[in-house]
Amino acid sequence: MLIHPEINPVALQIGPVAVHWYGLTYLVAFGLFLLLARLRLKHPPYVSLTGDRAWSYKDIEDFLFIGVMGVVLGGRIGYCLFYKPGYYASHPLEILAVWQGGMSFHGGMLGVVAAMVWFAYSRKKPFWQVADFVAPCVPTGLASGRVGNFINGELWGRVADPSLPWAMVFRGAGDAPRHPSQVYQFLMEGLLLFVLLWWYARTAPQQGRVAAAFLAGYGVFRFIAEFFREPDAHLGLLSLGMSMGQWLCVPMVLGGAALWLYFGKQPAASQGR
Repeated sequence: MLIHPEINPVALQIGPVAVHWYGLTYLVAFGLFLLLARLRLKHPPYVSLTGDRAWSYKDIEDFLFIGVMGVVLGGRIGYCLFYKPGYYASHPLEILAVWQGGMSFHGGMLGVVAAMVWFAYSRKKPFWQVADFVAPCVPTGLASGRVGNFINGELWGRVADPSLPWAMVFRGAGDAPRHPSQVYQFLMEGLLLFVLLWWYARTAPQQGRVAAAFLAGYGVFRFIAEFFREPDAHLGLLSLGMSMGQWLCVPMVLGGAALWLYFGKQPAASQGR
């Protein structure tokens, strides 16, 4: 049985200014997106066989800027709406208190979708081409965020069998050994999903199918991880014994699978390449 290492959440303090590890993981996530997006420029349809680029470095930088806004605003608003609507309806000013914690992936994803819609419209690019470009660059950022969750000792897992070699006691969660669900999510939603999506994107599938695979893939991996993650204390398990995270993943899996099948039936000429 392991003990969660007590890591100071503050990575660096200079006078009154404190830099938290969790904030640094966001910077790492955005940096990885920038690196991977530049590599994506070498893949069709973002570069032609003659080497002409349909996308530029400036496109990536501009999208990253609005994408960051989508992640932060969508993640915070999504958390308030999905997980504590009653509380934040009574304390609306606390919606702005992001330093107190509380971000939702599903809300952040909706924020990024809004950013993609605006970007596609303003640059006159097909929306699904934008979505396919972004999708493989996202999972490493999710992995980085799970590292931050582990450092903070938050979002721990459900009680595990003490014989489990990697069962871990988290401070603040009692003395019972638990699943390190942050690590599970790091491996599944982060690394494994990245490898699968990056490989799939290189096979040049029909436009829209990479984004659809991301939706379904993340939904499946998150749904599985939720079986090992402790449900939110104020929500517990909902209908059918499923957590809020699992219920939010259901439309992702169904929608992603439906889109993947739909785009597979479209003629190549209509793929916008």
